[in-house]
Amino acid sequence: MILLFDIGNSNTHLGLAKSSRVVKQANIPTRSWAQNSAEKPVAAFTEGVKLGGAILCSVVPSVTPSVRQLVQGLWHFHCRELTAATVTGVGIDYPKPETIGPDRLANAVAVKHHFGAPAVVVDFGTAVTFDVVDRAGNYVGGIIAPGLSAMTDYLHEKTALLPKITIREIESTIGKNTRDAMLIGAVHGYRGLIRELIAELKNELRCRRLPVVATGGYAKLMAAKLPEITAVDPLLTLEGLSLAWQSFPSMGGE
Repeated sequence: MILLFDIGNSNTHLGLAKSSRVVKQANIPTRSWAQNSAEKPVAAFTEGVKLGGAILCSVVPSVTPSVRQLVQGLWHFHCRELTAATVTGVGIDYPKPETIGPDRLANAVAVKHHFGAPAVVVDFGTAVTFDVVDRAGNYVGGIIAPGLSAMTDYLHEKTALLPKITIREIESTIGKNTRDAMLIGAVHGYRGLIRELIAELKNELRCRRLPVVATGGYAKLMAAKLPEITAVDPLLTLEGLSLAWQSFPSMGGE
């Protein structure tokens, strides 16, 4: 088994993979690394599992050394890291590859492997990101927008009367109270944003049929009424990490 770490701003997504297939997943708060409380849940997640290695991708550089130290301390082997310099399985056509979020490279690897090229990933995390693989199979860039929770939390924090809300489906397009009005803006509004951006990407890629894969926390909710999204894969980033592991022959494939 290979241990996977997808270190995001809010959560660190843990995975266990066998033969490039993710067989187990869990989340821990990313802040737990700074609080020195990550070891216990990571150890519990891997209890009884014989590990052959570990790989990480991180958008929180300050946390990366803690993950490496934990892996070295518990299992006495080196944790690999997916970066623009180590990635295989997808090319890179981007002015400054070192500035690409490693999680976005993992998404690109996975979407190309599963859906071919061109293809697009929409990742509903703390930010909503689009990752684009062109016809040549290269990661060529993407789009970044505020995440659903970031937007609604900002409205709550910066206004006196707007409440904190929990994102959920809402059928109406006319809000009869403040919460519903905010939900309409968030859910229906974001669907409109996603729909328009996918249309623009199809034009730019000159592609009428474009695989668009949603992942991240709100992927299932947002894809429910967006036929432009062709698949939902909550484990896509971890799958990309697992596939990236295969490119490190010096440590084996499992």
